[in-house]
Amino acid sequence: MTRIYLAGHRGMVGGAILRRLQARRAAGRDLDLVTATHAELDLTDQAAVRDFMQATRPDVVILAAARVGGIHANNTYPADFIHDNLMIECNVIHQAYQAGVQRLLQLGSSCIYPRAAPQPMREDALLTGPLEPTNEPYAIAKIAGIKLCESYNRQYGTDYRSVMPTNLYGPGDNFHPENSHVLPALVRRFHEAVQDGRAEVTIWGSGKPRREFLHVDDMAEASLFVLDLDKATYDANTLPMLSHINIGTGKDVTILQLAQMVAQATGYAGRIVTDPDMPDGTMRKLMDVQRLAEMGWRASIDLEDGIAQTYRWFLDHQDDFRA
Repeated sequence: MTRIYLAGHRGMVGGAILRRLQARRAAGRDLDLVTATHAELDLTDQAAVRDFMQATRPDVVILAAARVGGIHANNTYPADFIHDNLMIECNVIHQAYQAGVQRLLQLGSSCIYPRAAPQPMREDALLTGPLEPTNEPYAIAKIAGIKLCESYNRQYGTDYRSVMPTNLYGPGDNFHPENSHVLPALVRRFHEAVQDGRAEVTIWGSGKPRREFLHVDDMAEASLFVLDLDKATYDANTLPMLSHINIGTGKDVTILQLAQMVAQATGYAGRIVTDPDMPDGTMRKLMDVQRLAEMGWRASIDLEDGIAQTYRWFLDHQDDFRA
């Protein structure tokens, strides 16, 4: 039996990974799935994580737990973002090693790449230039997570891997009007505009930045695909100090195009207005996903279909998102 500890199982990505692991177990895979809520285990508490790892002794760790948010949240709580994410990564990765865990998968973010990185962003763009200021603290923490994994591999011979997804969306997302990412924020904004009969919806920024979006179910599939790769294949497609793998669709849209897709999914027929006084962030963030494609994985969920599915999920759970 393989015991897998999934950190962050209540989050959007962790929840999607958990559903796939449960499906594997139901299909006959001999898996023991270990989870803990934040109330049961504070991952920023070193002693608590140590005790948990020593007590559970997992064979594999999937680190999907993180403090996340959109531009507004990153700008408002930079200290919280860098502190909490650094603590989570340091505690989970180090205590996993101390408990004898040889295989670990850490989930990061495309914000690790420089603001002016050539597009699409290749894995070797890491640490080649300044980061986007609006989310630099979070990005620094995620870069540190990659380097933690690589350093433990170099010094101790572990097999700790990192995957860097593009912007994620889907069931289980955070639809808070201020602290969420752009796609769920738009879903809620357009939904409420329909409910209130508004003639106009304003979106932050110029609407010109281009973004790539990956459905969380695709992310879960890709994460387990990378985790399942035999070490020889993984090592052959990475470098000891450049070991992370991009996960995305390889396609992007402007924020205005995204807003139009969300408007269509929600049935909104009014005007869409941009607000250039609000920050745009990086003008383009497109992942180069050739490395993962060459190993045999590609995204399968179309953006318009994924938005429609996400909106249906939001409607089923909208009472949970009342302000």
